[in-house]
This record gives sequence, C-alpha cells and structure tokens, in this order.
Amino acid sequence: MIRSELVQKIAAENPDLSTKDIERLVNCFFNAITEQLANGGRVELRGFGAFSTRQRKARIGRNPRTGESVAVPAKRVPYFKPGKEMRERLNF
Repeated sequence: MIRSELVQKIAAENPDLSTKDIERLVNCFFNAITEQLANGGRVELRGFGAFSTRQRKARIGRNPRTGESVAVPAKRVPYFKPGKEMRERLNF
C-alpha cells in the first residue's frame, strides 16, 4: 500500500472528512515518526510495531559496475519490529 492508497482507504471509511484533511493528517503522522527517528528516538504503536534506528559501521564496499572498492561511511538506518498482534495476524 502506498500513501495515496492509505488516504483513499481512510477517506472511504470516513466520508465526513475531506481528502485534503486526511492527506494533512497522514503527512503529519509520517512526519512525526520521521522526526522522532531523526532525533534518535523510538516510535511504538501498540499492536502494530516499533520503529527505531540501527547504527551501521563504516565499511569497504564494491562498485558492482566497475569492481572498484568504495568507502561506505557509518550511518543510521530505519528498523521496524512488528508487534505481537501483527505477527499473530500475519501467521494465522
């Protein structure tokens, strides 16, 4: 599901809300999660899962086109751990 499909689904279930309002709500929700992760925090949605970041060490990578070695800097990457309820629904 992409963002626009999410907006359409919410709009179908809530006909009293305008599509513009729903778009703003979804954008605000995703921006809040992104901002929290950028600040090194964690976001937990009960029954759904938890978003956090993980640190990746610097390493030497390889350019697949040329075979040349390339230095890849250390970085933080997003990580999602599904909650118990989600795992149970997926593995019925």
